[in-house]
Amino acid sequence: MSDTRSVLITDDEPLARERIRRLVEALPGYRVCGESADGDSTLKQVAELEPDILLLDIRMPGMDGMEAANRLSQLPNPPALIFCTAYEHYAIQAFDVQAIAYLLKPVRKEALAEALARAGRVNRVQLQTLSGQASQSAEQLAVRTHRGTELIDLSEILYCEADQKYVTIHHSRGETVCDYTLKELENSYPRDLLRTHRHTLVGARFVQRLKRTPDGQNLVVLRDSQGELPVSRRHASNVRQWLQERQPG
Repeated sequence: MSDTRSVLITDDEPLARERIRRLVEALPGYRVCGESADGDSTLKQVAELEPDILLLDIRMPGMDGMEAANRLSQLPNPPALIFCTAYEHYAIQAFDVQAIAYLLKPVRKEALAEALARAGRVNRVQLQTLSGQASQSAEQLAVRTHRGTELIDLSEILYCEADQKYVTIHHSRGETVCDYTLKELENSYPRDLLRTHRHTLVGARFVQRLKRTPDGQNLVVLRDSQGELPVSRRHASNVRQWLQERQPG
């Protein structure tokens, strides 16, 4: 039972709580430890039950979900937070309180399962941080998808590839299509993403070396046998210099 993660559900609508409870209980490895209908009772339940994960609505009477989340974020070890709401426009605020995911109602089972799995992993990172085994939790990129808003650890990004009007982010858990441009990503995360081609950014931690093929083409070799990607002639010297600066000694 030690691998079972406890989940607290907060929503002012009983039918909504019941539906989410059914979804959670249908997934292996999770149990619902309690329910609450407003922000005040949520704070009390978190203190009493110490849930691993909190599924939180936003618009509720009295203290709303965003205020409750803000207070919980001040705790030394808060539960992993997943918002479940009917309103899209709180997403940016959600990330200010370190939400793991932002799911739109009606919540789909697949989206909930993915968010819960991500919440479990982030909780382990928090525990490592508290025990001094990690200096900090990974910075994350927020991407709006058809499932809601997904958070991707920057340290898990293999590469970002532009194709016409969309960019596909290839990461350790799969692929995510976003509407960010490569330029926006490059400017926002210059330490994490390296430009190798007009259509490609590569995750810095996965860059192993630069190699040249017999026909003169440059390729960047990724760590952990993650493959090779073309490097344009225009960006080859920058990539080579970037690698030299990171060589020890």
